[in-house]
Amino acid sequence: MYFYDPAERDPKELVPGINARTFWGENMLIAVVDLDPDTHMPRHSHHHEQLGNVIQGQMELTIGDEKRLVKPGDVYIIPSGVEHEAQTFDESVKVIDVFSPVREEYK
Repeated sequence: MYFYDPAERDPKELVPGINARTFWGENMLIAVVDLDPDTHMPRHSHHHEQLGNVIQGQMELTIGDEKRLVKPGDVYIIPSGVEHEAQTFDESVKVIDVFSPVREEYK
């Protein structure tokens, strides 16, 4: 199968208020992530390289010791092993995240 509709995929709750619909190949995984208003993704790191693009809304994103307000169109890159966290405010946020290698726990 080569084509997928994210609306047809059941969401996976990553943490309360953050849900992802994931799709994967052999070497990478893409996640369509919906973050509820006033939601916090706690500081964490993983061995996966992560690239993201904000599609809707704004959130505060901290990567390493750099903090920034990201908005639609902004792209971020999180190298393997670097701690990061996110905080939404009064609106929902949608991002597209790509992970390599595949995050098995997100399948």
